[in-house]
Amino acid sequence: MRAYIYSAIIAFGLFSIVNTEFGVIGTFIQITEKYQISASQTGMLVSLFALSIAIFGPFMTLLFSGFNKKRIMASVLGLFAIANLLSAAAPNFSVLLIVRILPAFLHPVYFSLAFVAAASFFPSGQKSKATAYVFTGGTVGMVLGVPFTSFIADQFSLEASFLFSAALNLIALIGLLIWVPSMPVTAKLSYRQQLGVLAKPQLWLNIATVCLTISAMFAVFSYFAEYLGQITKMSGKLISTMLILFGASGVLGNLEAGRLLSKHVVKTTLLYPAVLAVTYLIVFWGGSYFIPMMIIVVVWGFIHTGGFIINQNWLASEASEAPEFANSLFVSFSNLGIAIGTASGGQFLLHMGTHQIIWGGLMFLALAVTLMLAKIKWYGIRSI
Repeated sequence: MRAYIYSAIIAFGLFSIVNTEFGVIGTFIQITEKYQISASQTGMLVSLFALSIAIFGPFMTLLFSGFNKKRIMASVLGLFAIANLLSAAAPNFSVLLIVRILPAFLHPVYFSLAFVAAASFFPSGQKSKATAYVFTGGTVGMVLGVPFTSFIADQFSLEASFLFSAALNLIALIGLLIWVPSMPVTAKLSYRQQLGVLAKPQLWLNIATVCLTISAMFAVFSYFAEYLGQITKMSGKLISTMLILFGASGVLGNLEAGRLLSKHVVKTTLLYPAVLAVTYLIVFWGGSYFIPMMIIVVVWGFIHTGGFIINQNWLASEASEAPEFANSLFVSFSNLGIAIGTASGGQFLLHMGTHQIIWGGLMFLALAVTLMLAKIKWYGIRSI
């Protein structure tokens, strides 16, 4: 029972961190209005945050791999709480951008340690259950952080949404300090052993494909609120409701993706880009129709969120001998995908209009499928 409680606290901490990263997407409209900037500029809050994670993630994880896990995770939660408090008081967009980026350097450290820490509380035969349990916290943060913060920003204020995120960080920090036992490092892989997985060409093909797939997801999703406001003509309150529906269906989508992976890992991995591409075409053709778009949003959320666990499984399968480092690679390169996708989506929005951001997502999916087919040709389908 204690193992589940400890894991739940760690999972909540991951939820609070991921909520900070993605929740800001739901407040883009309020940020644009408050600081008098363009939608593409607002997207930098996501893209630069993600880029910081992508560049420094593996190095920071290696650097802190020899320290007490509880102390490191507590420090990360404290840093995120401070950053959110400063965001609420930011006098201009430049300051907001800086205080948003600062905690990003340690984001992948918590993410990587969370899985390893939770697994240490369970018997060896149940470690995969612990990993899935904690991953749910991150997934919920990804899909529900946006509607939560969007609702608070719309009902109260932009500042209140940042204070809400800070409160989540502080609750997770207190829970970690009070209930989770100390987790000193007793043995660890050398830096050379962990870095050794990077010599595998199959891993780099998986990394590139994951990066492109995540780019496809966020080239469109990062401008979800903008799309529903400009194309579907929804009000701010209704957009918040749509984000909640998107997130709720996304939780179910993640669970279904996990179930499908346990039974048909190759088929699920190969079919995901095609299913997401069809979803984007439906969004494009149905985006201007009010009632149909409500239904489409639910389907979109279900498909979108399943991509996280599918891509995590895909990358980790080629680095199972160094799981902590593999987790950091997934966090880094998925965030590189988020940065690339958000930035490219902003360019499509700026130069072609909001409706055309769909084509950016489809472009990245086509590139991802190309790499998938290349890996099948060179290493065989079982290598996926």
